[in-house]
Amino acid sequence: MLLRDALTSAVNRLTAAGVPSPRMNAELLLMFTLNCDRAYLYAHPERQLGSDEQSRYHQALDQRLQGVPTQYITGHQEFWGMDFIVSPAVLIPRPETEHVIETALPLARAITNPRIADVGTGSGCIALALAKELPHAEIHATDISSDTLEIARANAARHQLGDRIHFHQVDLLQGLGSNRFDLVVSNPPYVGESEQEQVQLEVRKFEPRHAVFAGPAGLEVIQRLMPQAYGALKPGGWLVIEISGTIVAGVKDLLDSWSEIHITNDLQNIPRVASARKSFPSDSISLRDPNESLQ
Repeated sequence: MLLRDALTSAVNRLTAAGVPSPRMNAELLLMFTLNCDRAYLYAHPERQLGSDEQSRYHQALDQRLQGVPTQYITGHQEFWGMDFIVSPAVLIPRPETEHVIETALPLARAITNPRIADVGTGSGCIALALAKELPHAEIHATDISSDTLEIARANAARHQLGDRIHFHQVDLLQGLGSNRFDLVVSNPPYVGESEQEQVQLEVRKFEPRHAVFAGPAGLEVIQRLMPQAYGALKPGGWLVIEISGTIVAGVKDLLDSWSEIHITNDLQNIPRVASARKSFPSDSISLRDPNESLQ
């Protein structure tokens, strides 16, 4: 079978099954099968696929048709111009999370040798992107899952940033000390269980549930994180977290003891990042009890 015919057939199959972006998916899976780039596909439409290549391509397509995300099939996802290894042990990095980097960078660059904590690091995409952009930063990345941290460490090693990032298997920021960090960043779980039907089926079925769903309201993890972050940050330090429009009001309420609160919208004008500053000792503060009702 010719390359162009295999690609056309794949696009037709994916389109008929209602898979989003069928052309892009067909090309990514063929690039994965042939270990080539997109330019090669367009430059060699007459290339004859061997029987083994056809078989591997059909297997990859079958997985995609069953709902398996393309990134889990290929084992890769791009984020901040970097290639990340991904597996079902980690949430797939998404373009929206780059807004966290965009918000954090100017804050970190205003500090000499900043200390940064990335909470719930997953694939390590936030920690590695910050390490790439901030060569003098000390970065700590936490996750509760050993399998997840294995992926994050592998990504750090691939990008030659392993000696720049300290990994910790802990729940949020437990045990990392107080008044230590200039910046705490996180893409925490923030989807409420009541929103399950609004989440793509392939996300619900294949991505790690603990990295997507926070609890009934969607605020449960953030509600635990904020007091820990407040304690871990130096006075005047910053918290930067990814959120959604569903929980933005609740997040603002939880940040009422912080200063310089700001909400950043994504390209679709949806609230995507919340940033806030820890008050200085001279300020009058009263931390919200993490067990207080959200009502």
